[in-house]
Amino acid sequence: MSGRTPDGAEHIPEEEAVDVEWSGNWVAERLGVELVGDGELRELLGLALRRNPKRAHLLVSNILGKHVPQRPSVVHGAGHELGERVRDLLGEAAARRAVVLGYAETATGLGHAVADGLGVAPYLHSTRRPVAGVAQAGGFEESHSHATSHLLLPENPDLLRTGADDAPLVLVDDEFSTGNTVLNTIRALHARYPRDRYVVVALVDMRSEADQGRLAEFAAEIGARVDLVARARGTVLLPDDVLEKGRALVAAHESDDTLDVPPAPEAHPAPRTPPVRVGLDWPAGVPDGGRHGFTPAHRAALEAALPAMAGRIADALGDARRVLVLGFEELMYAPLRLGTALEDATTAEVRYSTTTRSPVLAVDDPGYAIRSRLVFPAHDDPADGPGDRYAYNVAGGGFDAVVAVVDSTADTPALHAPDGLLATLAAHTDQVLLAVVPSYVPPQTSHRQEAAMLPEPLRGPAFSSYAAEDVGWLLQDLSDTPLEAPTEEREEAIQSGGAHYAESLPVEYQPTEQYQELFKAALDTSAARIARAVGTVTETILAELPHSPLHPGGDTSARRPVLVSLARAGTPVGVLMRRWALHRHGLDLPHYAVSIVRGRGIDANALRWLAAHHDPADVVFVDGWTGKGAITRELAAALEEFGGFNPEIAVLADPGGCVRTYGTREDFLIPSACLNSTVSGLISRTVLRSDLVGPHDFHGAKFYRELAESDVSGLFLDTVAARFDEVTDAVDAEVKELLAADRTPTWEGWAAVERISEEYGIHDVNLVKPGVGETTRVLLRRVPWKILANRGAGADLDHVRLLAEQRGVPVEEVDGLPYTCVGLIHPKYTRGATGADGTAVTAK
Repeated sequence: MSGRTPDGAEHIPEEEAVDVEWSGNWVAERLGVELVGDGELRELLGLALRRNPKRAHLLVSNILGKHVPQRPSVVHGAGHELGERVRDLLGEAAARRAVVLGYAETATGLGHAVADGLGVAPYLHSTRRPVAGVAQAGGFEESHSHATSHLLLPENPDLLRTGADDAPLVLVDDEFSTGNTVLNTIRALHARYPRDRYVVVALVDMRSEADQGRLAEFAAEIGARVDLVARARGTVLLPDDVLEKGRALVAAHESDDTLDVPPAPEAHPAPRTPPVRVGLDWPAGVPDGGRHGFTPAHRAALEAALPAMAGRIADALGDARRVLVLGFEELMYAPLRLGTALEDATTAEVRYSTTTRSPVLAVDDPGYAIRSRLVFPAHDDPADGPGDRYAYNVAGGGFDAVVAVVDSTADTPALHAPDGLLATLAAHTDQVLLAVVPSYVPPQTSHRQEAAMLPEPLRGPAFSSYAAEDVGWLLQDLSDTPLEAPTEEREEAIQSGGAHYAESLPVEYQPTEQYQELFKAALDTSAARIARAVGTVTETILAELPHSPLHPGGDTSARRPVLVSLARAGTPVGVLMRRWALHRHGLDLPHYAVSIVRGRGIDANALRWLAAHHDPADVVFVDGWTGKGAITRELAAALEEFGGFNPEIAVLADPGGCVRTYGTREDFLIPSACLNSTVSGLISRTVLRSDLVGPHDFHGAKFYRELAESDVSGLFLDTVAARFDEVTDAVDAEVKELLAADRTPTWEGWAAVERISEEYGIHDVNLVKPGVGETTRVLLRRVPWKILANRGAGADLDHVRLLAEQRGVPVEEVDGLPYTCVGLIHPKYTRGATGADGTAVTAK
């Protein structure tokens, strides 16, 4: 049971302590360091060695939630109780006028919890991440730190100025040692925003006897009252040669890998399972933290949303029993509150800590505060450049699940790289979940400031064979980069977990003359059918978009829909939809193509560019067809992190029953699915690889200029567009019927895929590709196992049968498919699973 100390602070029970042995003994014995003070001081603090020439020791808090995993409720409760004490000190009237300022990176969450305890105080924390376009309201230096420059970037420039004379400023840090950081802060701010009262808050007051009087002297110097509120008091007694002894001790142990980071157990040296992204549905308009300010209204909105967000995480965790919620550097408060809510939402044992920039020696000894250390590259494009980042006491912590919480700015290829944080965590736990909180950018700077770093869209003829007005590609040109790998090598790497499918490209299929004739015949046969579907989906969008000029009550000056196709299957459809709107209504709709990658989400930089140049509410995402709906779900999850975008996709064909807006739900041959780049503007599928795509880059793709003689992109568009006039009446009748119908997605296709996966012993829905379009992709790009065809399917499958024959793949006729056909990727692929000629082996 927990108790209370005489000053009202919560006492940490023995079972909450990191170890039975004091976690400062190892350093104290070797450096001659003594920790003296209040009775609970050793429960609150341990000791470790810094990799820092200015200070040898590090006080490691057991209740801060930085280096030592702790119950989230204990971490938040410690700050909340300090806030209550500040409120009592100031009185209700002054507390209502107070502003709370926390220190990056260690005390951002603590300061926020103190503001919660005050109840009505706005909160701001310093930051080491510059944000383009946000004016700096102040800054100061932290002399002993490894990263010294602190910036103050409030969204409201008057936050520190308004009523300063009568508004106390509450400054929160984890420890108050020399007092230099606080004095530097007050001196800098007092020169710009003088006020009468300051309150300094810390978990521990560790000033030496020589420093005890400095605060009072400084207060008298500036003519203001300065109070100090701390949970515990004490000091560290250091021998004169502590720096030299500390450096020697660090050097000795840095050379001994066995004392630094315990290796992953031999049973799982590689990641056990891929990380799973959890959509939070973060409340719109609520900042991810206090970098730009956090108001009482933001607090109320977050509190209301926390139970549902924690419920989503709890559902994804399943039967995990010991869970770590891992925050990210300055992003401490959001994961902390998700952790406190998760404690209420699950019976699992929940702990909380965060990654850090601080380099600290790890020693696997019960008398040392940092038992293990994970190292990974920075993944948020920090101002101080690339470098190592750390997670302490995670390896060997017995966690069977880790929930990594980052902001969207840090959700970069480096985070997902083989040496990135997620892969590093996955080697030490059974389950890794990724929860991304949208990075808050003040509206006055918003997406335009971020988009200023991004290039303009690529356009034809410099990039793609499409006309410049047809589409703008929000991609980077990787045409000169070798990316192609043989199909068999790619399949083996993908299925073994050695590579993601978006990290390379298949060798472009060069169709035989017989296959090209099939394409042309299929195009002639299906052109009117495709034109009708194009017209239907476009008219549905124009009718339902509230600000469309064709919407009832709309006018010709209203804003136009912005078509954003998912490269590359959606791009020919987006071009055709644009041409329909221009031909039928004289509407010149903007059209862009962006990359979305299964398991990695949509290109965040492309979304920032779009939001900077268009109203996100105008954006309509476009794809060619739905299979089982994986990309539909991927888009919906990714857009939870970006306000204002509608996550629904408009598709030409929706045989899977996955979307509301479609041209048809029939599974028929769309000729653009028959080929690769030569029917898609000579553009490859998109590429996302950490060494090629930086934090301010769009995803990549190649322009196959050398295939120009085989290009039928224009032929496809022109043939379909030539049939627009003849299908107009049918489109109008169909749209009228659709607008009155219940178009709620049934997800019939997903259920069928799950059934097929189990019936055929595949046990992986990602290897089941339903529909004519997806089956064609399997035959063109992957290693096919077999094709399931609906019994009696006719000419729509002529090209599938030809490709299957060329690759030696059996076509099995079955009954009861909701699709015309389904392609099955080889479920246990190695290059030994194919014959010498590369064709599939059917007899096993």
